[in-house]
Amino acid sequence: MLNPFSRTKTIRPSRSHRDRPHANLSMMGRRWGIGICAIVAFLICYACTPLWNQADPANQAKQDTSDVIELTLWQGINPPPNREVFDRLVDRFNNTHPTIHITSVYAGQSEQQMPKVLTAVVGDVAPDILWFSPTATGQFVNLNAIAPLNNWFAESTTVNELDPALYDAMVASRPIWSVPMSTNNIGIFYRPSLFKAAGIETPPTSWSELRETAKQLTADSDGDGQTDRYGMLLPLGKSEWTVFTWLPFLYSAGGTPTYNERPNLSTKEARNALNLWTQLISDGSVLLSQPERGFELDDLIAGRVAMQLTGPWTLEQLETTGIDYDVMPIPQGTEAATVVGGEHLFIMRSTAEREAAATQFLEFALSEEFQTEWALGTGYLPVNVESRQSSAYQAYVESRPVLKVFLDQMEFAHARPTFAGYSRLSDALGRAIEQSLLGMPPHKALRAAQEQVERFWDTP
Repeated sequence: MLNPFSRTKTIRPSRSHRDRPHANLSMMGRRWGIGICAIVAFLICYACTPLWNQADPANQAKQDTSDVIELTLWQGINPPPNREVFDRLVDRFNNTHPTIHITSVYAGQSEQQMPKVLTAVVGDVAPDILWFSPTATGQFVNLNAIAPLNNWFAESTTVNELDPALYDAMVASRPIWSVPMSTNNIGIFYRPSLFKAAGIETPPTSWSELRETAKQLTADSDGDGQTDRYGMLLPLGKSEWTVFTWLPFLYSAGGTPTYNERPNLSTKEARNALNLWTQLISDGSVLLSQPERGFELDDLIAGRVAMQLTGPWTLEQLETTGIDYDVMPIPQGTEAATVVGGEHLFIMRSTAEREAAATQFLEFALSEEFQTEWALGTGYLPVNVESRQSSAYQAYVESRPVLKVFLDQMEFAHARPTFAGYSRLSDALGRAIEQSLLGMPPHKALRAAQEQVERFWDTP
């Protein structure tokens, strides 16, 4: 299809060296010139016409006589193969909903996406549907940017199939503001071959065992006096990814980042959890990631680390590499714990007609059909219970037993807070974790984080 905004070169009749710039064209030359211009204009207009109009005159008539509601959906789905699965499902929705058309737009990772979203909301050019972390719910509510879903939720039949463990992340101060499109949680992927080479028969189940295992896995494999394989990768940075991967250890220590919707960072449990990470570093058994790149798997794939905190969304990527891998639950401090991940779908405030059209996509996204195909294509856990119990998904799990770890962990998974101040809390906590990994004593870093976030907590 030609780009309607590209420049087209004007086609002129050729001239011989005897022609003069101001010579009159013959009547036939004029007719040929007009004819060629008309053909070029027709071809451009035809190429710019939507393909479905060219292919099916009936659709042309339908388009002329009915209103198609055009909706835009912003998402930050990665890696790209997962995005392709999602776009196929969006196409299926469009094909089965002739009066609604959704355009899926990749808007970047969460850190890149948030400034765009806030700018679009302020400028009144927000998308109709937003794929984003539920931790931003309170901020969106304060901006009056999202529409409550209570009425649709009460009438929907699909929501009855939703995993009840996911409800907490949907609600902030009573109203329902979003629905989960996918879910996951954090575990530890590891390389069994490296465990075997180090003489380790079983994965660690406690914090003390985790430290000992990481030490055993750390080695100078080529004998040059330099460590070239580490027990574990830890994320360096202060972004939400760092917070997301550390929170399971806080919850496992019996702690929580908030109390009565206020920051609760400088506690014994938080110090214990952060001490564990710094002890792993002092043991010499940790490789820190590149700044803000702790989600990348390059070091695990290359064998430079034997363990890495990540989730089931990495399965498809790992399978393409051909390496050996397995998954263990988060080793326990005082209790079993992990943190729920996955993004939600928000409907941005617009008109009643557009919001109602957007809820039809939410209905589709929660369905067994969508959830099963999304899970099979990406490794995410289905949010739909019937999808998890389907024969297709059960066969998928049997072929990838590592998924059972993540499914079992959902029983004791914690949702991150969704109130408006979470972004400030996460920023302060992320800085404290990063400072501790770089040498600051955890108790000082956490106390500074608590003081920082309290200073601005009640400021609008």
